[in-house]
Amino acid sequence: MRILIVEDEVHLAEAVTQILKKNNYSVDAVHDGRTGLDFALSGIYDLLLLDIMMPELDGIGVLQKLRGKGIATPVIFLTAKGEISDMVAGLDYGADDYIAKPFSTEELLARIRAVMRRRGEVLPEDALKFGDLELNTTTLRLAVKGKDMKLNLKESELLELLMTRRQSVTSKEQIIEKLWGFDSEAEHNNAEVYVSFLRKKLTFLGSEVRIGTIRGVGYVLEVNA
Repeated sequence: MRILIVEDEVHLAEAVTQILKKNNYSVDAVHDGRTGLDFALSGIYDLLLLDIMMPELDGIGVLQKLRGKGIATPVIFLTAKGEISDMVAGLDYGADDYIAKPFSTEELLARIRAVMRRRGEVLPEDALKFGDLELNTTTLRLAVKGKDMKLNLKESELLELLMTRRQSVTSKEQIIEKLWGFDSEAEHNNAEVYVSFLRKKLTFLGSEVRIGTIRGVGYVLEVNA
């Protein structure tokens, strides 16, 4: 799961980034609304943590522009205590929740889980399932018929992407954007390497699921008949 933090308090953004990374989220952080909007428009994020008072473009403006373009990415506002009216306006414009500064690690993580639950997403502590695969995105453990092993973070993120897209084809560009970010210098061979790693681990676990290649298009999960 990839989260974008848009927060002009750099130290706070860095602290939240570290908290989320320790809990196996992929995170990008930017420090003004205009840059945040550009990143959010990429469509690669599962959730936005959005400050209200920011330079260039405030959080309400960012949200309005996103919703105006039909982008429904869940948004949690980060608000100061004196911004109640702005918070209410944000909810009216389509924000999913808010959290007042200062906040605890436990509250932040709980709010994220609650928003994703309401949006119908699989929660980080729950297992994703496809065929005989069961992936726990919190512990990064992949289980197949009682046999399991730990993946590294990028492997887990890749498998999560393929599993949530089910039997849709996922391009190398989509993999790079989701795992490394849309402005990353990662190349197609980076995606190919991690696909190869996963294929070997699926084989080792004896899974009936394979990662199929659609030449010139991308990858898709398939269940062997």
